[in-house]
Amino acid sequence: MKPDIVLDTNVLVTALRSSKGASFRLLSMVEESRFQLHVSTTLIAEYEAALKRGALALSEAQIDDVVDYLSASAMHHKIYYLWRPVLKDPGDDFVLELAVKAQARIVTWNIADFKRAQTLGVQAQTPREFLNFLEGVNP
Repeated sequence: MKPDIVLDTNVLVTALRSSKGASFRLLSMVEESRFQLHVSTTLIAEYEAALKRGALALSEAQIDDVVDYLSASAMHHKIYYLWRPVLKDPGDDFVLELAVKAQARIVTWNIADFKRAQTLGVQAQTPREFLNFLEGVNP
């Protein structure tokens, strides 16, 4: 069974800034179907907004292509409940709500921000930790 993940925006931004590192490698694996990506309308909107803030060397059309690809590759969820605030950064609560609904782990560079996710049964991992998990490597 494929692991289920919610990809935090910081991982996507990092992947598109550099073709080196765990974030890019993980993003490159989306088409391999080694895991199931989960999104919500709110997360897709955040992806688009964060990528279009101008910190990347991509055109708006290229950013739209990336967001469209992720949206087409992912399982979509409607979130009908809100548990807020739960996390240290209330702006991350919608990511946690999606992970709870999808029964997925959160892949993020901000592990500290998702510590309280464990109270709802959600695990947070860095991209490197998740890649190690996929490859059966013990850290």
